[in-house]
Amino acid sequence: MKSFDNKINEHFPGLVVRKDLVKIVKGNAIVPSYVLEYLLGQYCATSDEASIKTGIETVKEILRKHYVHRNEAGLVKSIIKEKGRHKVIDKISVALNDNAGTYESSFSNLGIKKVLVAADTIKKHPKLLVSGVWCIAELEYENLDDTRACPWIMESIKPIQLSHFDYDGYIEARKKFTTDEWIDLLMQSIGFNPEMFGKRSKLLQLVRLIPYCERNYNVIELGPKGTGKSHIYSEFSPHGILISGGEVTVPKLFVNNNTGKLGLVGYWDAVAFDEFAGKQKKPNKALVDIMKNYMANKSFSRGVETLGAEASMVFVGNTQHTLPYMLKHSDLFDELPAAYHDSAFLDRLHFYIPGWEIDIIRGEMFSDGYGFVVDYLAEILRNLRNHDFSHLYADQFDLLADISTRDRDAINKTFGGLMKILFPHCEATTEEMEEILKFAVEGRKRIKDQLLRFDQTYEPVRFGFKSQGKDKVTFVKTLEEKQYPQHYHQGKVLQDEEESAEHKQIENSENKEESLKEKHLVFEENQRGVSYDILFGPYLRGAGKITIIDPYIRLFFQARNMMEFLETVARYKSEDDDVEVHLVTVEDEFKGEQQKSYLIQMQMSVQPAGIKFSWDFDNSKSAHARHITTDHGWKILLDRGLDIFQHYDMNEAFSINNRLQEYRACKAFEVTYLNLNNEGRVEEIKNSLL
Repeated sequence: MKSFDNKINEHFPGLVVRKDLVKIVKGNAIVPSYVLEYLLGQYCATSDEASIKTGIETVKEILRKHYVHRNEAGLVKSIIKEKGRHKVIDKISVALNDNAGTYESSFSNLGIKKVLVAADTIKKHPKLLVSGVWCIAELEYENLDDTRACPWIMESIKPIQLSHFDYDGYIEARKKFTTDEWIDLLMQSIGFNPEMFGKRSKLLQLVRLIPYCERNYNVIELGPKGTGKSHIYSEFSPHGILISGGEVTVPKLFVNNNTGKLGLVGYWDAVAFDEFAGKQKKPNKALVDIMKNYMANKSFSRGVETLGAEASMVFVGNTQHTLPYMLKHSDLFDELPAAYHDSAFLDRLHFYIPGWEIDIIRGEMFSDGYGFVVDYLAEILRNLRNHDFSHLYADQFDLLADISTRDRDAINKTFGGLMKILFPHCEATTEEMEEILKFAVEGRKRIKDQLLRFDQTYEPVRFGFKSQGKDKVTFVKTLEEKQYPQHYHQGKVLQDEEESAEHKQIENSENKEESLKEKHLVFEENQRGVSYDILFGPYLRGAGKITIIDPYIRLFFQARNMMEFLETVARYKSEDDDVEVHLVTVEDEFKGEQQKSYLIQMQMSVQPAGIKFSWDFDNSKSAHARHITTDHGWKILLDRGLDIFQHYDMNEAFSINNRLQEYRACKAFEVTYLNLNNEGRVEEIKNSLL
C-alpha cells in the first residue's frame, strides 16, 4: 500500500475507506455511494487486507439480505410476513395524513404505503417529509381483521448517516498533511485518482463541494457530456438532492401555499438542477421570478409572509458547441432556456465552473486509494456552514474599488468555501490565499464578462486586487480570455497596454509562420490549442542537427511524446534533407530494457523520413536541464521538457485528443527561446528571467 494511504489511515483511523470497494460491493444495487460507503465504513474502514476481505463479504451479505430490489419486493414482503420481523434497506418518504393526523411512510422499492411513523421520528429526521431518505428500517407484519388498516408496522428506522463526529479531531489531523497531500486526499475522497489531474483541475473538482459547506451559494457548470457534473449532487452527500431542471414547481421547491408545506430549499443543503440547459425548455415564469429573489435575498414570499432558507443552488447542463464557437457567435450562457438567459438571474450566480476544462470521465481516472467515508466528509462540510472564512484574505489583499458589492459577495463566498475545504485550520500561507483569491475572482469574472455581452446596462469592471501596502495591481483573467482573446474581447477595449501586449504574445504563439524571435511564453493548466508544431516547428525548420535534453523519456507516455516531437521534425524538414536528432536522457533504473526498446522502435520508424535518431544515457545533473538546441543557433528552454500535456486516453483510436495535440489540455509550463547567434543578448535574457 502506498505510504500516502498509510498516512491517511494513521490520522483518520476508521473514517476512511478504499474507494474501489464501492464498485466491488455495489453489484446491481441501485443505491447512492454514500449508502454503500456507510456500510463499508462500518466493516471495511481499515488498512488490513484480511479485515477488508471479510468486511466486503459482510457488506455483500447485508445487501443481499436487506437491500430491496423492486423486482423482488414480493419476496421480501413474504419474508417479513413469515419471519414476523425483518430489516430492509430502502428509500423511505413520509407524508402527513391530514384527516387522521398521523404520519405515514412509503417504501420506494418495497412498494408498501401508509406505514405509521412516530411523530418523534419526524422531529429527528424532518427530511423524511421531502423526497425521501435512504434508511435501514425494521418492519413487522401483523394480521388484522380490518382489511382497510395497514398490516405493516415500523419497529425502528435509522437514516443512513453518521450519528456523531469529532470536528476538533478533524482539524488537528488536517495539520499533519501538506496542502498538496490534503488536496489529494479530498480528490480520493470524491473517488478520483489525483495523479490524473493537475492543480487547477483539482480545484475545479473541489469547487463542486462548496454548496455543501457554504450557505446560499449559487454555482453553474456548463460543459460537454460525460464530465461528471451531476455526480457530486446525486451520490456524494445525504444533504444534497439532484432534480431534473424540468421537473420542479414553485410548491415543490419553495412552499405550497395551500398546505403550508415547505419545499426542498427548506430541508436540503444543496439543491442541484440536472439537465438545466436546453433552449427549447420553457420554465414557469413564476418559478424564475421567485428563484431570482431567493438567490439574491436568501428568502422567498408565501402570501404575506416571507420565509428564509439556506440551501445552495446548483445548475448543471450540457453545451452543444465548442468554447471558441460560443465566444465568437454568442456567449457562455447560450444553451440556457430563454427565461434563464436573463441578466437579473445570471448576475446572482457566484461562480461559473468551466465544464469544457474538465475531462470526460474515463476508467483510469477513478481512485483505488483511501479517502474519507463520504458521509463523514459530508457531515464535516455541513458543520463548516456555521463558520465564516470569507474575509481571511483581507489582511493581505484588497479587491479593486470598482468591483461591485454583488461581485465582492460572490468572490468572498467562493474564497471562503475553498478555504473551508482546503484550510479548515486557517493556516494558509499568503501565496496559497492569493492562489485561491485569483481562482475565486476568475469564476465571478467569467459571469460578469458574459453579462456585458448582452446587457448594455452593465459597466466594464477591472477584476483584480492589490497586496496590502503595495501599488501594483494583480489583474485576473479567465483562461478562455487568454486562450481566445480575438473572440473574448469582441469590440471591447482591453484593460491596459500591458495586457494588450500579453494577448498579442499568446495569439502569436498560435501562428505557425510567425517570424522567429527571442521570447518567453507562459501557458496555464487546462489551456488548449497548443502543439509541438506551434511551439517548436518554425524554430526547427532548416536545422541539420537537433539535440534534446530531457531526463524523463522513460515510460510509455514519455516515449510517445518523443515520437510526436520527431513527427514535428518530419513535418518541418525539407524532403531532400537529412536531419540528425540526438536525445540525452536518463536510463530507467527498473525498466531500462523496455525504455531501450521504445527508443530503438522510434529510431527504425523515422529512418524513411530522413531522420537519424540517436540517444545517450547521462545520469549526471547536466541531463536534468531540459532544453532543445539546433545547429543553426536556437536554444529552447523547457521547464517541463516534452511533458506538457495532461493525461488522455492513449488507447482510444477514435479520440481526437489522441490524434491531435491541439485538442489536449495542457499542464502549466513555460518556454523560453534564445538566439545563440546573438551572444550579447544571451546573458541579458537569462538574468532578466531570473
